[in-house]
Amino acid sequence: MTAIRHEIRFLLNGRKVTLTDVPPERTLLDFLRIERRLIGTKEGCAEGDCGACTVLVGRLSGDTLVYEGVNACIRFLGSLDGCHVVTVEHLKRPDGSLHPVQQALVDFHGSQCGFCTPGFVMSLYALWMRVPNPSEAAIEKALQGNLCRCTGYAPIVRAACAISSYGGVDTDPLAAEREAVTAELKALRDGARVEIGQGRERLVIPASVDDLAHVLEAEPEATVVAGSTDVGLWVTKFMRDIAPVVFIGGLEALHTISEKDGTLSIGAGVSYSEAFPLLATHIPAFGRLIDRIGGDQVRNMGTIGGNIANGSPIGDTPPPLIALGATLTLRKGDRRRTIPLEDFFIGYGQQDRQPCEFVEAVHVPLPDPNTHFAVWKISKRRDEDITAALGAFAMKRASDGTVASARLAYGGMAPTPKRAAAAEAALVGNEWTRETVERAVIALEQDFTPISDMRASAEYRMMAAKNLLRRFFLETSGDPGPLEVARDHKEIAA
Repeated sequence: MTAIRHEIRFLLNGRKVTLTDVPPERTLLDFLRIERRLIGTKEGCAEGDCGACTVLVGRLSGDTLVYEGVNACIRFLGSLDGCHVVTVEHLKRPDGSLHPVQQALVDFHGSQCGFCTPGFVMSLYALWMRVPNPSEAAIEKALQGNLCRCTGYAPIVRAACAISSYGGVDTDPLAAEREAVTAELKALRDGARVEIGQGRERLVIPASVDDLAHVLEAEPEATVVAGSTDVGLWVTKFMRDIAPVVFIGGLEALHTISEKDGTLSIGAGVSYSEAFPLLATHIPAFGRLIDRIGGDQVRNMGTIGGNIANGSPIGDTPPPLIALGATLTLRKGDRRRTIPLEDFFIGYGQQDRQPCEFVEAVHVPLPDPNTHFAVWKISKRRDEDITAALGAFAMKRASDGTVASARLAYGGMAPTPKRAAAAEAALVGNEWTRETVERAVIALEQDFTPISDMRASAEYRMMAAKNLLRRFFLETSGDPGPLEVARDHKEIAA
């Protein structure tokens, strides 16, 4: 029988915190500022966009302590059981002097009004601990989720390049504390389920994936929260009641990603950041897409399983996964079923998921050397923006030059992520030529009737969808070379 605990326990800077009264919708930001008066963490947007609220959250991955920058404004307090939360106040040196990250920003004039500065400090701190001497490309990637309205970014980037000249990572407080913090977090692992609150105003943290299955059978109306990059906005922007809540982000069994027999199996709790190394290695175009999903904070919190389960027509990962022929494992109690991912999406806001059923894993066949695969995202700005339209393409040619198979999947073009069946039919069995592709381009009008909204007009979406298919032809036909120069992923991942 699973033991039950009625409190959450975590470390906050240098102290252990135990809480028995945790409203399901309480954010980490509100807890820090209102209850603990740690006001260095700012509220700018309350939707995970600006990065002013960035803090570090350390968690155990196996026996290894990993720190990641997250947005405190959309991170729920109940998700922090067994973690170490680090705020900008923890960087203060015993003698009162500034931390190397802070001193570099001062000396290189990286701050004006100062409102966003603590968030920049924490994002650069997370990068500096991983890579003491990062490239400018790595710095720019680390700062995708931090917005500054005063200085521009040149002095901030110059400061980031100079941090290690002010001190070494080996003397940093988190480095000195790492062994002790790791031991404390291990001691907090008791294998218990956490239940706090009464009636609907409850939060539950399952003890395991098996326990999650039992919890959902008892709580079929519960909101399941993994990374909260979307659910957080339901609370902060739409004032939705999400209780009762089941937090699954700490279930290590859902954080597994493995390759076997040419297929990547990705647990529902795997974040974009965790998935990036394998996806970027095996499917480089997919890696480039992940680079454009939110900022580092969002990629550290958001999960591929959550992006699928949410069922948004503009979710970034379903179209490329569908184009690759991915399948989805769903679990209800002790029973599992695996279905083609494209069949999961039924209609707007509707998925083939029964009450009490949850997404357990997605399985992605790796494209063989003869498969051409590409995915492109259209948005108003390159970084940290929501998709207006997205096209993903997988095509294989026969020895005679004809198209043997084609899977074209789009997001933002229909109430669900959807394959372009008519366009695919216009391609298969025909030579891979401009004439063939133009027939498929025309067929897209049979596949989609997009809408106009704040992100793009229907006319623009259709034009973009057609042009993405034309671009796929140009990049695979030997006409011109690639139409963009991608950055070296090894450099960016550093």
